[in-house]
Amino acid sequence: MKKFNIFNSSPHAKGENKRGRHMNIQIKGTNLELTEPLKNYVNEKIGNLEHYSNEIQNGRVELETSTRHQKGFFRCEVNLDMPHMAVIRAESTEPDLYAAIDLVVPKLREQIERHKGRAHGEDRRLQRYMKTIFAWRPWKKS
Repeated sequence: MKKFNIFNSSPHAKGENKRGRHMNIQIKGTNLELTEPLKNYVNEKIGNLEHYSNEIQNGRVELETSTRHQKGFFRCEVNLDMPHMAVIRAESTEPDLYAAIDLVVPKLREQIERHKGRAHGEDRRLQRYMKTIFAWRPWKKS
């Protein structure tokens, strides 16, 4: 039988990000007991992703120990909710739970940077288009 523990927390009890909000992190443990040091470690690692983007709204972290095929391995899965229905997801499986958490963070950071680049690229394309529209003046001959 699977055992679930769910813990809601916030990485910044006092502080908030630039927009006045902070990311809400939900931690779920499957076949695993969520201890305070583990919760604090996840909050620290996943909460630091706010430095890369202040658009992150929620974070869902699932920590699981495998009981079937690969016994003795831990899986860490993180889903980050971004605006406009975008979800950034990363997963890692390692023999050490803390190592699995550590390996998920660079994957998420890379996807966040890619997401930011796409958003800025769309802004640049729109600006370029608007510039061509307003720069075109058929009545003015040079």
